[in-house]
Amino acid sequence: MPASLSRRSRARITGRASTPARRTSAALAGLIVLAVAATGCGYGSAADKDDAPKAHGKKLSVDTVRIGYFPNLTHATALVGDQEGIFQKELGGTKAGYAQFNAGPSEIEALNSGAIDIGWLGPSPAINGYTASHGKDLRIVAGSASGGVKLVVNPEKIKSLKDVKGKKIATPQLGNTQDVAFLDWIGKQGWKVDAQSGKGDVSVVRTDNKITPDAYRSGSVDGAWVPEPTASKLVAEGAKVLLDESTLWPDKKFVITNVVVSQSFLKQHPDVVAAVLRGSVKSNAFINDHPDAAKKAANAKLKALSGKELPGDVLDPAWQSIRFTDDPLAGTLSTEADNAVKAGLLEAPRLKGIYDLTQLNKILKAQGRPAVDAAGLGAQ
Repeated sequence: MPASLSRRSRARITGRASTPARRTSAALAGLIVLAVAATGCGYGSAADKDDAPKAHGKKLSVDTVRIGYFPNLTHATALVGDQEGIFQKELGGTKAGYAQFNAGPSEIEALNSGAIDIGWLGPSPAINGYTASHGKDLRIVAGSASGGVKLVVNPEKIKSLKDVKGKKIATPQLGNTQDVAFLDWIGKQGWKVDAQSGKGDVSVVRTDNKITPDAYRSGSVDGAWVPEPTASKLVAEGAKVLLDESTLWPDKKFVITNVVVSQSFLKQHPDVVAAVLRGSVKSNAFINDHPDAAKKAANAKLKALSGKELPGDVLDPAWQSIRFTDDPLAGTLSTEADNAVKAGLLEAPRLKGIYDLTQLNKILKAQGRPAVDAAGLGAQ
């Protein structure tokens, strides 16, 4: 993504809401990519390969729930839950419809416009979406994944962390989760960078993850602070892992993906939200109990979506660096918001109420597991 952003993109970063016309456009785009796909299998079973939706059992309070996620390994909870039919089994007679997104702002707009009802989303877009709507449009209802972000560099140009100064480093998008983390790390080195332009002691080059490997091969960037599997794709091109972001966090845990839902849908259809969350919890259990099978399932879904699966030298190291958890790690979301404020990308946000973990904690209690905490940011 280019360093210069449109007024609309800047509005997302600073917390200003988009116009109705723009939301309508996003809704149409979300509906175009919406693909209703469902299977009737349970956790640990092979997915039904029939393309027709399989919705069996009692219908919940809607005919179809529209679920959004990224075709990324950090969204593997959704990839696996979709591929293995885990969500559909929990939804019974309500059909699971799926939409894929390449960036958080577009998913936020789809959620706000009603093109999707519930989705997997990174922390920075969730923060931006919540603050832009003055706390009215979404809730975080569960965690999904931690980690899976690395600084990878050209070893011929960058041999140590201090060598990053003066180099061109890619991040996925201005103000996205990795961009904020990299800007915060730069500041802690004592270096100066203008957050909006990306110019300074380090050149921060906003580049879509899909083209970052090409940019690296051409020499347009010297490295990248990116999520998986982009980081491992660069390593396969000869890059070196210089820093794993998890080492910068207490207990090496930080939120990379949450489950979010529109507040109106949560209020009107709590039974459907509960079913999707049961599917999320069961998907994470499948991932953690059967990592090899889950990895294959995630890769199969990626192939179905893109026509191409990840090779083993990319998939294996990428998968190992991600931790799948139902805990939203709420304390780390607050830290990420503070980092965005320090970088000048966000006005001090009011995050009270961004979490509603009621449904998740009921599910965990039923399994004899401890409740997770909203770090003081829960809904009243």
